[in-house]
Amino acid sequence: KFLLIISYVCIMMSGYSFCTLKNLTVTQVKTGVIVKNKPEWSVSVTNTCPPPCVQRSVILKCPGFQTVEPVLPSALVVSPMGTCLFNGGGPIAAHAVVSFKYAWDSALPLSPVSGLITCS
Repeated sequence: KFLLIISYVCIMMSGYSFCTLKNLTVTQVKTGVIVKNKPEWSVSVTNTCPPPCVQRSVILKCPGFQTVEPVLPSALVVSPMGTCLFNGGGPIAAHAVVSFKYAWDSALPLSPVSGLITCS
């Protein structure tokens, strides 16, 4: 019984170690705005990791990403490899949401493929 209690306390104290790339969720919704005859989409990336875990240098899979609305490089940098550097590589704090907008005919597939996680 004592060992079980110690194990539980250790797990609770190191709970932030369970932060992974799967803790980044990407959602897209239409804003209702039309830009050059295309609907505008708002993309939100949420870090659902517990504090103090931060995710940075996040790369999104973004094959064929296109937009008629300029996206600031600090929000998204598209590479010819079908990946995008998100948020300028900057940190996304625990429970934080970082967003950007683009305009295209339909929502484009975006998903996290890599990033650096620090919990300190």
